[in-house]
Amino acid sequence: MSVKSLELRKQRAKIAADMAALIPKEGKMSPESRVKFDALDAEQKGLLDQVEVIERAEALELELRDTTRPPEDDLGGDAEKRQKQTEEKRKAAFADYLRNGLSESAHFRGMSPENRKILMEQRDMGVIGTTTAGGYFVPQGFVYDVEQAMKWYGSMLDAGTIMDTATGQPLPWPSDNDTTVVGEQISENTQVTAADVTLGSLTFNAWKYSTKLVKVSIEMLQDSAFPIESYIKDKFAIRLGRILNTHFTTGGGTTLPNGIVTAAAAGPTAVGAAGNTGGSDSATNTIGSTDIFELEHSVDRAYRNGAAYMMHDTTLKTVKDVLDKYGRPLWKPSLSSGDPDTFNGYPFFINNDMATPAASAKTMLFGQLKKYMIRRVKGLAVLRLDERFADYGQVAFIGFARYDGNLLDAGTHPVKYLIQHS
Repeated sequence: MSVKSLELRKQRAKIAADMAALIPKEGKMSPESRVKFDALDAEQKGLLDQVEVIERAEALELELRDTTRPPEDDLGGDAEKRQKQTEEKRKAAFADYLRNGLSESAHFRGMSPENRKILMEQRDMGVIGTTTAGGYFVPQGFVYDVEQAMKWYGSMLDAGTIMDTATGQPLPWPSDNDTTVVGEQISENTQVTAADVTLGSLTFNAWKYSTKLVKVSIEMLQDSAFPIESYIKDKFAIRLGRILNTHFTTGGGTTLPNGIVTAAAAGPTAVGAAGNTGGSDSATNTIGSTDIFELEHSVDRAYRNGAAYMMHDTTLKTVKDVLDKYGRPLWKPSLSSGDPDTFNGYPFFINNDMATPAASAKTMLFGQLKKYMIRRVKGLAVLRLDERFADYGQVAFIGFARYDGNLLDAGTHPVKYLIQHS
């Protein structure tokens, strides 16, 4: 609290005492006293407004000071080394929490005082309830590893754009569609024509997900050689990765994220075997060169720069033998390390939550996949349940996270899908 804020609070305390003195012990307050009372009340409210402004500014400054790196390192210091040491301490404290747990009683079972302090500083204040029911933010490295592992179980987290928010309240995302409006040529002293922009919006929610219970025996926890952190990380990544990828792909958008297939616009319908090079003989599961080119050109040229394909691995197997009219394969494996394979000159993502070739199935996506926005609230919170499975000699862990997803489409359809021939 600053000196200025403290002084203002002292003034409010004196005014409060003066207001209390105006209140009679018996009977009603006189009209004159009431006028003075109201005037003092208005004065203290004005002081309170000033105090809140000052203290909010102080809190913001403290937050920024704690979460940003100083512009210059201390003389003779090594900021990068200190940052690494801090992250290592957090990682060790989190591993200690996984093994030994945490109690809000008079002591913390089995934990060192330093690790208690670190975990208390990392408490997830977004969890409602008593502190014994609160979750804990995990170290940045742990969260990063979970996120990267989740991408192996579905490509939506890799193909889309992740937007982190500090709270889970509904988040409107404005959009506009001005593609049909062009400028005009006017004569001298002529009034211009009005053409308002067509505005719209999407709303991102924060649907809650859990990893379900991951149970570990006490013997495994007590075995220092058992990599408990890696075990929990892998389980969380597999379970969250699977459900999030499914919902980000085919979610209905009412009580779930709006999946990219659900949100994308209809492209061409595959013509079947006729007019195509490559593909199988069955019309319902054939995808040929004509279908691919029609899908590509159904997306506006403004979205084709940086576009990509998305399909099931079975679909990729189907189209690997598709040739263009010059006899060249559309699928080309990369010859350089770090460069992706391409299909029809564009990168592609394998998403096994998409449909495989069958009658009327939506088998391929093409366009600006980065336009699929994934909202992630805060981060991963982890709970350790000590008592629930105590009679089995087990401890359970749960991870909680909140997400939503939708395609940013103002009406110009940045992503379209191919429909199989019926």
